[in-house]
Amino acid sequence: MAAGFVNFFFLVLNWSLDLVVIAIIANAILSWLLAFDVINYRNRFVYQIATGLDRFTSPLLAPLRRFIPSLGGIDITPIILLLVIRALQSTVIVALHNLCLGMVGY
Repeated sequence: MAAGFVNFFFLVLNWSLDLVVIAIIANAILSWLLAFDVINYRNRFVYQIATGLDRFTSPLLAPLRRFIPSLGGIDITPIILLLVIRALQSTVIVALHNLCLGMVGY
């Protein structure tokens, strides 16, 4: 029973991090589309999506933006954050999952 709860917790944690990755990628693509004037903020749906994604991803990217300057106007902090999240998923979370399973005797 406890092993099932541990597995469920880490499954939800991984899914949550996957959703963060999708939001970061969507925000980057949307910012490119807005920069190249493929879409614009005059469309209310686009404005709401862009604002929502920006409000979700900005707090995650802000700490990195303090230390990493933009390179010629190109913001590489989303790429760095994606690499950090994937590294966490493949190393730290797997190790914590195994540790928790060992603690419950599985």
